[in-house]
Amino acid sequence: MSATDGPLKVFTGRAHPALAAEVAAQIGIPLGEMLIESFQDGETRVVINENVRGVDAFVIQPTFRPNESLLELLIVIDAMRRASARRVTAVIPYFGYARQDRKTRGREPITAKLVANLIVTAGADRVLTVDLHAGQIQGFFDVPVDHLTGIPLLAERFADMGLEEPVVVCPDAGEGGIPRARRMAELLSVPLAIVDKRRPAPNVAEVMHVIGNVRGKTAILVDDIIDTAGTSVQAAKALRELGAREVYPCCVHAVLSGPALERLRDGPGGGLICTNTIPLPDHAGEVLGPRLQVLSIATLLADAIVRVHEDRSITELMGQRRQRVARA
Repeated sequence: MSATDGPLKVFTGRAHPALAAEVAAQIGIPLGEMLIESFQDGETRVVINENVRGVDAFVIQPTFRPNESLLELLIVIDAMRRASARRVTAVIPYFGYARQDRKTRGREPITAKLVANLIVTAGADRVLTVDLHAGQIQGFFDVPVDHLTGIPLLAERFADMGLEEPVVVCPDAGEGGIPRARRMAELLSVPLAIVDKRRPAPNVAEVMHVIGNVRGKTAILVDDIIDTAGTSVQAAKALRELGAREVYPCCVHAVLSGPALERLRDGPGGGLICTNTIPLPDHAGEVLGPRLQVLSIATLLADAIVRVHEDRSITELMGQRRQRVARA
């Protein structure tokens, strides 16, 4: 039997229930009923409060703050499997530990592979995710992975803004940054520039050179993740020193740890355009004000979930998103 022989149901953990509710509303179904609570010692208790036998179950849980949200996702997947769901798809808008995808020195773990193993072992039949830090992480899974991207969503917003002489800038020449920036540049039909940087330590970035012409142009500084915002702010400063008219930092995953919000507020860009793959800090709007723009990824996730359920093409879906940008 295929997945379409069973009904479609969407469930959520506690990591980002607002996004899950929006996705379910886009599909036109209620969120599945499930109890998740913590015991006094921190153990997680999950009870599925409805029948899922024969169901095509989609569990939405970005693994932001992964030491908590990842374990919760694993427990929910196990509960679905033991309750006889026909198929369980882990919908992970933000895949935590993706930055630890290889060994950079001796005696380090490859944590992204470990997490992939855990998700498969828990019982996930499929994974649906958005903008992995490195595309090769798809190969860490022994189940199918549908890899979506929020870049067309960001590109569509910039196309609507009517920027003067835009140029897309990649703030990091490694780790998949150049293909990501090139994709946005092609969508907007604008030039591409690259920031060459080095990292003397985790979460510390130093700009070395900028490759490409940015003088007199409006720079769109695109990244998959903005964590402490050190890379974005350093790159924005270098671009302004080289004569860029304005700098617009943007990303798919706004992790925004530590001093990130204050750095973005006080830096040359002065704001952030991002998606809602993970919940933003409560005070983000207060700190950044109108320079913060949050684009919803819910429609993309909802369309992908329906297509997976109906055994239809995800590649076709992403092609449609690119066409929307071209028409903008």
